Amino acid sequence: MKTKLSVLSLAALAFASAATAQSDRKGTAGAEYLLVPMTAKTTSLGVGMTAGMQNISGIEMLMSNPAGLAVNAGTNVLFSRMNYVADIGVNYLGVAQNFGQNNVALSIQSWDFGEIESATEEQPLGAATYTATYTVAGLSLARQFTDRIAAGTTVKLLNERIDDSNASGLALDAGMTYTVGESGLRFGVSLKNFGPQMSYGGNGLVRLEQLSDQDGNSTANAVRLDGANYELPSLLNFGVSYQRSLGTSASVTAIGNFRSNSFSEDQYSAGLELGFRNIVYARGGYQFEQDMQDGSFFNGANFGAGLNLDVNGSMLGVDYAYRPVSYFGNGVQMVTATVTF
Repeated sequence: MKTKLSVLSLAALAFASAATAQSDRKGTAGAEYLLVPMTAKTTSLGVGMTAGMQNISGIEMLMSNPAGLAVNAGTNVLFSRMNYVADIGVNYLGVAQNFGQNNVALSIQSWDFGEIESATEEQPLGAATYTATYTVAGLSLARQFTDRIAAGTTVKLLNERIDDSNASGLALDAGMTYTVGESGLRFGVSLKNFGPQMSYGGNGLVRLEQLSDQDGNSTANAVRLDGANYELPSLLNFGVSYQRSLGTSASVTAIGNFRSNSFSEDQYSAGLELGFRNIVYARGGYQFEQDMQDGSFFNGANFGAGLNLDVNGSMLGVDYAYRPVSYFGNGVQMVTATVTF
């Protein structure tokens, strides 16, 4: 009964969230980096892993649906490196541990923008540099309630720093998955990036100004500006996946996903994975939205490949993904390594 109530509560919350999405709010959210996938397998399959699939680590599922962490059967360690546009480096690290029907995971992602030239009114061509970083630390818990139903949640601590200004916040992900027996069919739903508004503060918002009633020769006063509040990019995912064996040595998995964004257009994605002897994989995916030709950063296509090896009883996985982009020339590449033991 508790499981059924939990499922109904999550479904009700999901539909309530979908109803709040408005096209006139497009572009008004911050923390858009929360929408960027962190692992190669998720990326190459069209960024739609909400329902999950076989032969995937629990850590990889966290970005799409924290309920997917429940597939972890031991200790799972993951590291992913992404070469984003404009020489931006992104690292993602996660560790998960199984405790019977429960799984716990810690994850952290870090964005490094390098040294950026500082342009001011006095020095418009840049006379100095500053740095900027984004950091997201997450604590996840997932539980396998029955042989078919799993649910999970992730609490994320957010920190953004640009020069001497910074913002901190809290976000919540929640989701569930449902496996249809031995049919190879899976369904999933997840809510992501729900939390209070964020705003910037710090010494970077302090200015030396003279008040209107002060004499011109008076000492300037330190005035702190108030940063405007901004929303997190909340969204709702519905996903489905289906896996089928092709003879004794090959398999194919098809996935589909619908994403309702609160602050941008809805997105549809599909992906296909071909596997051989559970060792070598080829993947492709596509992500579509209504106004894709009107300024979307990614052009929709995604490609990738993977290799799984049994090393002394431990499973070692290495995956690669490539996302062509509409601007900046070169596409986004990432490599993910996982160890399960």
